Amino acid sequence: MSAPTRPLALVTGASSGIGLELAKQFVQNGFDLIVVAEDDELEPAAAELRGLGAAVSPVRADLTQRAEVEKVVAAVRGAGRPLDAAALNAGVGVGGPFIETDLDAELDLIALNCTSTMHLGKRIAQDMAARNAGRILFTSSIASQAPQPFQAVYGASKAFVQSLALALREELKDTDVTITSLLPGVTHSEFFDRAGLTDTKLGATEHKDDPAKVAEDGFKGLMNGEASVFGGSLTSKAMGHLSAMTPDSIAAKTFRPVAEPGSAE
Repeated sequence: MSAPTRPLALVTGASSGIGLELAKQFVQNGFDLIVVAEDDELEPAAAELRGLGAAVSPVRADLTQRAEVEKVVAAVRGAGRPLDAAALNAGVGVGGPFIETDLDAELDLIALNCTSTMHLGKRIAQDMAARNAGRILFTSSIASQAPQPFQAVYGASKAFVQSLALALREELKDTDVTITSLLPGVTHSEFFDRAGLTDTKLGATEHKDDPAKVAEDGFKGLMNGEASVFGGSLTSKAMGHLSAMTPDSIAAKTFRPVAEPGSAE
């Protein structure tokens, strides 16, 4: 039996939204997949991806748990072939005033957005560095560029991811392992429902980016070895660049009116 000739990619948070669209990008560009999510949408997503012509291995895992992260690591290392690329995309949000939001929900947010991303990223980067080959895409956010009132912990978590990605990129600059961060703006997905942000101007706006376009931008940036990619519409990209240049105090005041609970009314 001959060894697989197609490259292999890992995508977390792959059951919907940007994660599913990233998985489609990999399939359309000749990759087989290991896809990870914790919800019931994982199997239908895997079936859809197989229909596009890829070999797809779904791994259902709750990445807020360290043992579950190691289950994903074991699936990658047990695939019988090297991992050529990884898109560490899984993440959640929690909206509302910080003094009122649920502490357990925010601790789970940190466990998923920060701890699991670092944990899985470390294992994958170690293996890729040992082979001196591979690509890792971290899904950050435009939210990483400025303070985020009324989604304070989410914004801080994405700042963590962005900093981690850029630091790791510098550490590995003399290797053939590339690190890229993807910074989406406001994108059509289940994020706003799950985060409790549907009553905000941010969540209610009709001007959300197409996750397929965000994923396409992220995939191209990954394959081109770019450091950071603002994904989505020209407006989102401009907003990302502007946020990065705006003093934090001004950026926080600017963001507040669109994220404040009830602002959609």
